[in-house]
Amino acid sequence: MQRIKLTFENSQGNELSGALELPYQKPLGYALFAHCFSCGKDIPAATRISRSLVEKGFAVLRFDFTGLGGSNGDFGNTNFSSNVADLVAASRLLKEQYEAPSLLIGHSLGGAAVLAAARDIPEAEAVITIGAPSDPEHVSHLFSDQVETIEKDGVAPVQLGSRTFNITKQFLTDISNHNMKEHIGNLGKALLVFHSPRDTTVSIDEASKIFTAAKHPRSFISLDQADHLLTNAADAAYVGHTIAAWVERYVSSSSSPQDITPAPEKGHVIVKEENKAFLRHIKTDHHNWLADEPLTMGGGNQGPDPYEMLLAALGACTSMTIRMYANHKQWPLEDLDVELSHTREHCQDSADCEQSGHQIDIITRNISLVGEKLTEEQRQRLLQIAGKCPVHKTLENKIVVKDKLT
Repeated sequence: MQRIKLTFENSQGNELSGALELPYQKPLGYALFAHCFSCGKDIPAATRISRSLVEKGFAVLRFDFTGLGGSNGDFGNTNFSSNVADLVAASRLLKEQYEAPSLLIGHSLGGAAVLAAARDIPEAEAVITIGAPSDPEHVSHLFSDQVETIEKDGVAPVQLGSRTFNITKQFLTDISNHNMKEHIGNLGKALLVFHSPRDTTVSIDEASKIFTAAKHPRSFISLDQADHLLTNAADAAYVGHTIAAWVERYVSSSSSPQDITPAPEKGHVIVKEENKAFLRHIKTDHHNWLADEPLTMGGGNQGPDPYEMLLAALGACTSMTIRMYANHKQWPLEDLDVELSHTREHCQDSADCEQSGHQIDIITRNISLVGEKLTEEQRQRLLQIAGKCPVHKTLENKIVVKDKLT
């Protein structure tokens, strides 16, 4: 899995902080995740659900709403409408830089937000809510003892979890002005509702209201023993894996394992252009992944760059060769790590290096051998074996590349 930090502006000019997590192969689709009220993009439930989806081949963008986590702005000046606008801004970022989201996923109040935002994200084909209220006004019960003060004074500090937030009168006014029944009825997208009958924060009756207001295709899945925040890791993983299975029926994927034409035989590699910049899709007989350049080079950083893959090939082969030899000798090698780096240096042994500017490529390979019972003689022998790995020999041989137009 790859994690890319993203920032983008919302409609108010505030810089929002996001995290895009991607599988190593071309994503089956992109999902946009909205977190719960006053939470953040990195709460355990959001993180675990997202990574379960990434395991199944989807890319997921999570971000902090205005004034929360790493995002700029004042939370006290936000409301449900601004959350919806933030979601639309995040979807625009995905559309412009990667691919428009086909899935909208919302947890708690984030679920209500994706239901409201769906009409402004036409590319989305499915909406998933998790422990969501049917109406944003439901959150007012979290600070019901302060509503009178807020109405009278215009603002009041409210304790939400371990933090204190200023809730304003405009927030109360805004959450009462949304016709969610109309949003849900006119969704025009497949809907999946997750809810736990044991949820003490948002009653399962709210799920019934969402489900009743929606038109087909619609699905409901009970989370049985789960709590509202899905604090049990297994519950969050179940949600992510279930979403991945459910969407196959409703979401058209730009890429799927069946669509990927493999290389004709072992030892062959096919590199396909994915965009007009640097993103490339690499395929072998049984595997596929992405290569890219970092953001500083004009790429999207969706995969390792070519030199990183070269180092990875040498490192993997080195590690495998050492392990094979140690196992054959039955030596007590408990673990090993190989760390590699690549630089270029002016050639010192060339008589005309000053005139030609000739340089040689230097790959530094740091090998860590773990095993208290390994003797110094065994360690030195394993170091010698590292130099005999097949990729090492290939790199030090004279290599001829033959080009053909096909």
